Amino acid sequence: MTPEEIMKAILFFLTIAGAGWGIWWKIDGRVRESEKTSGERIAATEAKADRACADLAAHKLHTAEMYVTKAGMQEQTSQIMRAIEGVGNRIDGLNDRLDRLYENQPRRSATRG
Repeated sequence: MTPEEIMKAILFFLTIAGAGWGIWWKIDGRVRESEKTSGERIAATEAKADRACADLAAHKLHTAEMYVTKAGMQEQTSQIMRAIEGVGNRIDGLNDRLDRLYENQPRRSATRG
């Protein structure tokens, strides 16, 4: 090989290596950019998830404080049913008293004067 051919071969390989290095540099830049963007998105998503967890915990606490449990609901229902039964018994007692009142009334005679 002549020195000119050797120089052409070296120049060819340097051109290929330079092009490869340039392509790699572009790809690496885009990968770093996407990693940065992904990191920001992940941080935002984690913050949103933390807020959702805090809101859920606050809602659970609010629900536990403001609403009744199943046992409490059964107790309240039984108290209401007893009150309704008491009202029903009073109405029955009134009916019995009215029945006795009408049974003991003297009958008027149908004769006219």
